[in-house]
Amino acid sequence: MPIYEYRCQKCRRRFSIFWRTFSDVDTAPVTCQHCGADTVTRMVSRIRVLRSEDSRMEDMADPSAWGGLDESDPKSMGRFMRKMVNEMGDEAGDLGPEFGEVIDRLESGQDPDQIEKDMPDLAGDAGGGPGDLDF
Repeated sequence: MPIYEYRCQKCRRRFSIFWRTFSDVDTAPVTCQHCGADTVTRMVSRIRVLRSEDSRMEDMADPSAWGGLDESDPKSMGRFMRKMVNEMGDEAGDLGPEFGEVIDRLESGQDPDQIEKDMPDLAGDAGGGPGDLDF
């Protein structure tokens, strides 16, 4: 049972139609759900690809996918870290709320050394002291 997306040529809005059969797609008339016009164009719909965790981790390890990471720029590091957290999905929940705060502060341009001073317990049980965290 296909779902197709359309764009109305009159009002320029997008809409989707759920068809009961593939043959209905070619035979039934299509009108805009917003303005009723019959001048619509079928769009190429976005797709989502389910990937394995191994595939996602491989992509994260590829330096070409890091998008111009500048290790001396806190904002760049924050964007990179946010991208990694988003790629990790549910596994990122294990990092704790402090990690989200670090990312927010880096994205705002705060100095990593100052963040470390403000959050001394960030290293957890690793026994890390000042300068031990690499941002």
